[in-house]
Amino acid sequence: MCSLPSLWNCIGVMNTIPPQDIPSFMVISLRSRQTMASLKSALAYSTRVLTVLKKQTHVIYIKRTLLVSRLPLFKRADGWFIPFGRQSSSTATGVEKGDDSFLKWFLLLIPATTFGLGTWQVKRRQWKMQLISELQRLTTAEPIPLPRDPHELNSLEYRRVRVRGQYDHSQELYILPRSPVDPEKEAREAGRLASSGETGANVITPFHCTDLGITILVNRGYVPRQKIRPETRTKGQVEGEVEVVGVVRLTETRKPFVPNNDVERNRWHYRDLEAMSSVTGAEPIFIDADFGSTIPGGPIGGQTRVTLRNEHMQYIVTWYGLCAATSYMWFAKFVKKI
Repeated sequence: MCSLPSLWNCIGVMNTIPPQDIPSFMVISLRSRQTMASLKSALAYSTRVLTVLKKQTHVIYIKRTLLVSRLPLFKRADGWFIPFGRQSSSTATGVEKGDDSFLKWFLLLIPATTFGLGTWQVKRRQWKMQLISELQRLTTAEPIPLPRDPHELNSLEYRRVRVRGQYDHSQELYILPRSPVDPEKEAREAGRLASSGETGANVITPFHCTDLGITILVNRGYVPRQKIRPETRTKGQVEGEVEVVGVVRLTETRKPFVPNNDVERNRWHYRDLEAMSSVTGAEPIFIDADFGSTIPGGPIGGQTRVTLRNEHMQYIVTWYGLCAATSYMWFAKFVKKI
């Protein structure tokens, strides 16, 4: 078959030839020139219609290509392109399912992590409770004689010891500000930024041990601010040989935001045994006198703090609560499809 332009040319040529001059082998069933003109008009109209249809189909194909670039197309024998809608929908559904699967397992990390943190806090609380029990056992155990070697005391912190000798009140040191030790009150106020109640100082006094022949430092206890000066508590300035039971303490390092010790003004903010020993001439041995060593009118003994901060139960409730809440949300979202 000839193409549309060729057919158009053939008809045009034939239309110019007189009917009597047409050869016999090219006899066409056209009775008159009017019939030939009608056929030519019909062919012209058909050509315009086909051209318009092709242009519109091309536009539709371009739009589909821009919007759904990955849709597979099938080409028929007549040149038309047919998209497979079902296959494209399946592909998009597969991509969405893959994204949902990743999000599903990724969000599951939230309840898993909070559960792990809650379990870790359970272990931390057990460790803290054991540590508090051990400190309480050491501070209430039967006292032992004070070792002579300071290095031997490094493994005896919080251990109760007994010494005998006399105080040298002329070289008192003051660690301040301090508040009286109340284990039950401190347990209630654990975690607060500031504590309530009065403040004062702990009185540190050199103590000459007559049985050991050395001088150590003894924290006699707490006095309120108005009783820091020795002349305000003369009744408590005991003279002569006494027996003192106390708890061994080691040196401290300055913590952040704690002021430096003011040696010249005798204002100490943390326990620096080396500096205290150089000022008083005592050995770097330090004990906290217990409450039984309190002298009427003098400092109140028993100022050893053994109540450690223990807020792990709050953390346990918090983390396990978050785990339960996020687990329910995950179940409702990905299992029940709410």
